[in-house]
Amino acid sequence: MKKIFILTGEPSGDKLAAEVIKELKKIKNDIEYLSVGGQHLNSIGIKSIYDQKDITYIAFTDILLNIFKIKNKINETVKKILDFNPDILFSVDSPDFTLRVSKIIKFKRPDIKTIHFIAPKVWAWREGRVKKMKSYLDHILLLFDFEKKYFEKEKLKNTFVGHPILDNTKQEKIEINKLLKDKIISIFPGSRLSELKIHTPILIEFIKKMNAKKINYNYIFHATQNSKEYLSLIIKKNNLENVDLISNENIKIATIKKSVFAIVKSGTVSLEVCKYGIPSIIIYKMNFINFLIAKSFLKIKFANMINIINDKEIIPELLQNECNSDEIYRAVNYLLNKPELINEQLKKVNKTIEGLRSNTSSCYEASNVLLSYLR
Repeated sequence: MKKIFILTGEPSGDKLAAEVIKELKKIKNDIEYLSVGGQHLNSIGIKSIYDQKDITYIAFTDILLNIFKIKNKINETVKKILDFNPDILFSVDSPDFTLRVSKIIKFKRPDIKTIHFIAPKVWAWREGRVKKMKSYLDHILLLFDFEKKYFEKEKLKNTFVGHPILDNTKQEKIEINKLLKDKIISIFPGSRLSELKIHTPILIEFIKKMNAKKINYNYIFHATQNSKEYLSLIIKKNNLENVDLISNENIKIATIKKSVFAIVKSGTVSLEVCKYGIPSIIIYKMNFINFLIAKSFLKIKFANMINIINDKEIIPELLQNECNSDEIYRAVNYLLNKPELINEQLKKVNKTIEGLRSNTSSCYEASNVLLSYLR
């Protein structure tokens, strides 16, 4: 029986990996799996060798402060993979962790095929990484077509598969719209604790400002399984009657669809909001040291992918000093009172989204690449 080890480092990677494997199981169901994963891979019957939270670190200082713990986890993961003896090591996102593991595996066992999903953002910083990556990766799967030139230049085998979030999905089997409140503003503060600690207090203050001005909306925080406990405590502590929390995936999608607006932490989830045609703003704030380090490396002007592709601000971005309750309050109210600006945003976003889809679906394309290495 063929074997695949799935290596993820955070909830978003766990979700993407699970979508691909669900598609692969439709094509070939006699594959044995093991993983470093979370709730999504677990939901399709794939065991994780340890709790994914043990290696979910976000930024430069987090990595430095936990360098020995991460090194130990890398060594533990390598040992488990070698013991499992897979045909394919399928790594998804979190390159600071997953690619370090892939590099060691390829050195120790060059016969194990290494396939990585979600190329590191070499177009944003450290383009030179591609030269090193080609020595230990057999194939890389790309979310965006414009990335191909960076990998073809170094002759690293690659396939544009598109983004799973942009795939056409079936309607929810259960109609839950009637259970949801009206005038919803969806809030996505992030999934990592370091993000939550910075963003959540700012967002709570924004809501308080809205409530003080009698601007009546219902606010729903979207949580992962890992973040819901922290968010629940903060929401309960502030005793805000018009604030709720959800973590169920089906309810999340229905809530996004019914939202009139969204405040979104920069990242993958912003594309999901765009997919469903919801106007939004982007927020992101990191500690000052991380910001200085990032600023010295980054070659791009924007944080959001829609803005990066268009090379202009289609979706407003409130980053670092501008990521505060006053600025969020101003931006949200301004857009909500300017329907013509919202319509213009959605028009440009929809046009961009259409250019990011693959011909079939990203999960089908990615699963076929995996299948090609099992024959």
